[in-house]
Amino acid sequence: MTHSGNPFGQVLVALVTPMTADGEVDWPAVEKHMDDVITAGADGIVVTGTTGETSTLTDPEKLKLVEVGKSVSAGRAKIITGGGSNETAHAIELYKASEKLGADGIMIVTPYYNKPTQAGILTHFRLVADATDLPVILYDIPGRTGVPIKYETILRLAKHPNILAVKDAKGDFSEVSRVLNQTDLMYFSGDDANVLPHLAIGATGLIGVTANITATPYRTIVDAVNRGDLATATAEHKRLEPLVRAAMTHVPGTVAAKYILHGLGRISSPRVRLPLVGPEEWEAALIEDELALVADVPGADFSNFRPDRNAAAGGALPKVHGTTR
Repeated sequence: MTHSGNPFGQVLVALVTPMTADGEVDWPAVEKHMDDVITAGADGIVVTGTTGETSTLTDPEKLKLVEVGKSVSAGRAKIITGGGSNETAHAIELYKASEKLGADGIMIVTPYYNKPTQAGILTHFRLVADATDLPVILYDIPGRTGVPIKYETILRLAKHPNILAVKDAKGDFSEVSRVLNQTDLMYFSGDDANVLPHLAIGATGLIGVTANITATPYRTIVDAVNRGDLATATAEHKRLEPLVRAAMTHVPGTVAAKYILHGLGRISSPRVRLPLVGPEEWEAALIEDELALVADVPGADFSNFRPDRNAAAGGALPKVHGTTR
């Protein structure tokens, strides 16, 4: 099946999965947070990705996130399901089920831990892409998976009719330019600090963690780039820099984003599931120091920021363990 245009959106949020203090998914908070990010300017939401703690979600939770996302978005934003599995058969079943629930697209991460060869990566992506009619984003993040999707492999994958895009967290801008020259693939920045540089060389959009806190500046940046207004995009990029540093530098993005959202009163708990834990005292202090430098960022008012280091401490063991292998 072929897909015309961009079926994913441009400002995509790598959504955190709000949880209660005991580590269960807080479904009312999920709905509220989804609505918040769409209202702030997101036109796409990636659920069950790295930031959504896919590694410790159960399959039923992953599928319910797709279902809830479709209900909350009501056509206002695309719902992309991420994560998958490092077992090809398991990934196929998850994506098939997500398609039945109305997902608008899928994001397939390079198989992790197994360290497959490029032939194995190629086969994994092709078989998953064959299994549904949904448009596919390849997720290239060797820092987490242990293996990159090499340039030659990307070129071969680009020939698949369902594979339309790459989320790049590799940061090799020369390779991105090369792929953009050689294929019709869309690129999405997977590194919050590099959103504007990616867009400047031809990327389509972003899939961002910091956008959980405020998607509005990213909407401004993308819209400015679309109309060729680099000055406006650069000014917003500079304003965002300390917030991006706070969210992405000191602890995993999921942990920092939840800590910040809770301090803003936007989610009921900053809890993450083990083996993730909340920031230690010194880490929390570093995050708060960065936030003190945030000024004039639309949607990020820290004047009433009330962090709770005790609430964030430790991690949770949920009642039912996840099924990711």
